[in-house]
Amino acid sequence: MADAADDLKFDRSVAAPVGELIRVSPLVRRMIAPNPGPFTFTGTCTYVVGNGRVALIDPGPDSEQHVAALLATLSGETITHVVVTHTHRDHSPAARAIRAATGARIVGCARHVPVQDAPSGRLDASHDLDHAPDVEMRDGDVMSGDGFSLEAVATPGHASNHLCFALPEENALFSGDHVMGWSTSVVSPPDGNMAAYMASLDKLRARSEAIYWPGHGNPVREPERFVRGLATHRRQRETSILQRIAAGDETIVAIVERIYVGLDPRLKGGAGLSVLAHLEDLVARGAVTSSDGAATLTAQYRIGSV
Repeated sequence: MADAADDLKFDRSVAAPVGELIRVSPLVRRMIAPNPGPFTFTGTCTYVVGNGRVALIDPGPDSEQHVAALLATLSGETITHVVVTHTHRDHSPAARAIRAATGARIVGCARHVPVQDAPSGRLDASHDLDHAPDVEMRDGDVMSGDGFSLEAVATPGHASNHLCFALPEENALFSGDHVMGWSTSVVSPPDGNMAAYMASLDKLRARSEAIYWPGHGNPVREPERFVRGLATHRRQRETSILQRIAAGDETIVAIVERIYVGLDPRLKGGAGLSVLAHLEDLVARGAVTSSDGAATLTAQYRIGSV
């Protein structure tokens, strides 16, 4: 059996210059938004699907520069739909500016509904609360375009409203932030959920697409193998968390320091949230006990149930 390291090899090469619309397949073009960062890599990938009458997938952040570049480059074509995978603010806000400029319909993921009174606290500030789609797509719904179709694949975990979109004409999948070739996804409670994320990975492994076009970075060209590697990585992370708690590291801060050695300091907050997501799952399964009852960022943790 292949080692997880063989399945999970990240590609952090630069995909393309920011602001240029590059054709990546007969039906797909890609433009990278000018929002590089520790959680967005070189920027959000906006995809143009079709030719002549097109759909945009993940229009990106609230960036006048990005919207202007998209509209200028596509000035001879008609944007009929703006498709959104999820409502994190690096993916959905530009949809409204494009709709206002072109009359395109916003379709795809549902609006974000904040989790009320979550034990883990109000940690979902990264969501675009103004997102209001014209049509909410659910698992299996299909949007028909001119020479292409997009099937919604519900993949909660990174975000509760996350959708991927299959392009059957090219046996491809737009994987949003659920599967990315440059990094693992942050799973941030209370909206992010580790159990849901793992189930969504299993769901994608049962599919047959040959290439993934992610929300950040280069395409994933061996997706079944890569998704298997992601699942193995998460299971190994869970084991490491259990080992650190058993060794006496009772807090999330202590666990992050021990299992994320050498991590970019800008990413420690995200790492802590991913550890919290694992602990939520472990507490729910009775494998770990929290001093707060539920899993929280400030609790102390012990192995075993009450």
